[in-house]
Amino acid sequence: MSKNNEAYEAAAFRKLLEHLQEHTEAQNIDLMILAGFCRNCLAKWYMAAADEQGETLQYEDVLEMIYGMPVAEWKQKYQKKATPEQLEAYQRRMDELNHHD
Repeated sequence: MSKNNEAYEAAAFRKLLEHLQEHTEAQNIDLMILAGFCRNCLAKWYMAAADEQGETLQYEDVLEMIYGMPVAEWKQKYQKKATPEQLEAYQRRMDELNHHD
């Protein structure tokens, strides 16, 4: 790997955030069903990485960075109510993920 690996990873992460912020139609439940992670997972992973480096961050601040706005505002503007089909698919996915731990 390149000596610039961390810089490339950081740039890719910023691009992922930009993409998710632009594609608000990608609901968190859809991301969870398809990929097993969502915007909130990214925030938790980011906080865990900071914690490993000895820095404590506030969850709401990290969520705002991930969402590109306060999460309550994002939910009001973009979050849709999950359908029964989505909830069922989500539960199946969570069961699958829990069986792989």
